[in-house]
Amino acid sequence: MTAVLIILVVVVAILVIAVGAFISMYNRFARQRNTIEESWRQIDVELQRRHDLIGNLVEVTKASARFEQQTLAQVVSARTQAVAAHGAGPAVQGHAEQALNGALSNFFAVAEQYPDLKTNQNYLQLQQQMVETEDRVAAGRRFYNGNVRAYNTRFDTFPSSMVANFGKFQKKEYYEVDDPKVRAAPTLAGAFDQVTPTPPIGIQPPPNPPAQT
Repeated sequence: MTAVLIILVVVVAILVIAVGAFISMYNRFARQRNTIEESWRQIDVELQRRHDLIGNLVEVTKASARFEQQTLAQVVSARTQAVAAHGAGPAVQGHAEQALNGALSNFFAVAEQYPDLKTNQNYLQLQQQMVETEDRVAAGRRFYNGNVRAYNTRFDTFPSSMVANFGKFQKKEYYEVDDPKVRAAPTLAGAFDQVTPTPPIGIQPPPNPPAQT
């Protein structure tokens, strides 16, 4: 009887530990999912702000300069597609925002040829706000993708993969950016050009020693 009781206690203990582990893993999935959804909502807010700023930027440009209509049309079209992609998910919205990035890059390159825009305070203010918004989007993207990576990795590990299937959790999409300027690694070219100090005026550097024969 004592042996049966011991076995029963062990089985109950194993079941309690297994149930506790399952609940813990399930709750962790739920918390990670909620964190991802919240971080995406923050990105979405900044993207909507970005679209509003672009609309204002286009209007200011129209009013202040005889700007290239084709360039403006490209920005307006790309912005319209990005707005239409709202709510379609990170993958679809990322593709639309990438197209908008290309149109904006071309827009600002052309805008440099118009001196009146460079002195227009409304344009300069909107441009600064665009830069700040882009920084917040980039920071939000890194935070979001980091959370997605940790969440999706658990789908490929045991036993959390079993919990994911049982709880009907689904993998999340990354918010991808294909812009080379965003992905490019920093370069140190020219960083050490000023390491060797320039000798003061009137003082010549010592001549190189003669080559040994």
